[in-house]
Amino acid sequence: MSRRTVAPGDRPGEAARRTHAGPRGRARRRAAALAAAAALLPALLATTACGGPAGASDGDGQLTVMTWAPSGTGSADRPGVTALAEEIAREVNAKGGPAGHRLKVLTCNEHNSAAGVTDCAHQAIAAHAVAVIGSYSQYGDTFMPLLEEAGIPYLGGYGLSGSEFSSPLSYPVAGGTPTLIAGSGRQLAAAGCKAVALVRPDNGIGDTLTRYLSGAISPAGIKLADVKVAENAASAAAVLPIAQKAVGDDRSGNCVTVALGPEQTLLLLDAYRQLAPKRTQLASVIGSIQQAVIDTTGGAKSPLNGSFATGWYPPESSKVWDDLRSTAGNAAGAGGRPIDTSDLAVQTTWVAYQTFLQAVDRISSAGQPLTAKGMRAQLDSGDSIDTGGVTPPLNWGQGDMLPSAESPRLTNTWVTFQQVKGGRLTEQQSGFVDVRWVLTGGKPPQ
Repeated sequence: MSRRTVAPGDRPGEAARRTHAGPRGRARRRAAALAAAAALLPALLATTACGGPAGASDGDGQLTVMTWAPSGTGSADRPGVTALAEEIAREVNAKGGPAGHRLKVLTCNEHNSAAGVTDCAHQAIAAHAVAVIGSYSQYGDTFMPLLEEAGIPYLGGYGLSGSEFSSPLSYPVAGGTPTLIAGSGRQLAAAGCKAVALVRPDNGIGDTLTRYLSGAISPAGIKLADVKVAENAASAAAVLPIAQKAVGDDRSGNCVTVALGPEQTLLLLDAYRQLAPKRTQLASVIGSIQQAVIDTTGGAKSPLNGSFATGWYPPESSKVWDDLRSTAGNAAGAGGRPIDTSDLAVQTTWVAYQTFLQAVDRISSAGQPLTAKGMRAQLDSGDSIDTGGVTPPLNWGQGDMLPSAESPRLTNTWVTFQQVKGGRLTEQQSGFVDVRWVLTGGKPPQ
């Protein structure tokens, strides 16, 4: 499997093996930003079948689930994902457990490897897990067939592989990079852009981004410039000509949107700072930039200040994350490892667990057995689940599937519009924007 740097779906372990030129302090800050900001870009692959035995709650009333993420591997690490899962279990059990059952959360270090996640999946199967929840792994094409054979649903994974958007046993809570790049196009169209330069990786996945962005901006008559970045670009000097091409003549109405991995985003921002354009509007997708990247590049003095960003969820400063912040604080107060609540992987795992707990209540209220099969039936039922404003109501009913052979499980096609102000990500527009029509090649709503 290729280990080259790509767009927000970067092979996460690669960044840990590179270094930047410059002072040691900046290198350390960048390393921290990369560890917090490696993001997704699902490859779009084919669907697979499912079957096999289903997990169940234990005879003693224990309900077993699993959450996995890499640790000790470098920039791919997501220790907050498993730490959050463990703290959720402690809090839920202190209140009597879901539907009166004791929630047992198994966590597993998948070591950012196919072998590691295979071991995690086998542990989940051996434990008769009712579901694998949240989690972060780029090896969906390895673990999804194992979960399918065992009949275990994968709820709310981060979306680093195409299988997570095509497997009938996958229930993603966010819309992946296709929704982000389509949303970025709509955000820039609403901002009055006349020309948009997409800075993206020079590979097949980047070609997909171009298609979605073009679909989002072409109805507004906006011109698209496709600016490719070589996957081996490793210095600000190497990307300076790319930044110059993207900025162009720096006239009013020129806009640039960035869909690179976090490492190359930092390089591009270095080059962008050197150019110091005065009229070009900068934008990105969440994942290419996160709060850690803004902090690393200068906070309120960052070249990202004033830029637009498209996300899956409201910004971390929003009140909808109060409960997550409380749980993370409780974990730290109990002597656990700090949990970065601005990390998209942590936020996605939080949404996945809230979805799971509601599904458990509904299964129990209906008098049905709390098994993996029962969990799949509930999630497939089309009943909407409220996530407290973090997303629109979620469901995976047959009528909610995206009519796409590439990613039919992509049911949440809503995005948020954000903007960097004073060095912080804030709401640029309240509420959610649906870009389903872009993803299906339709026409914009009237």
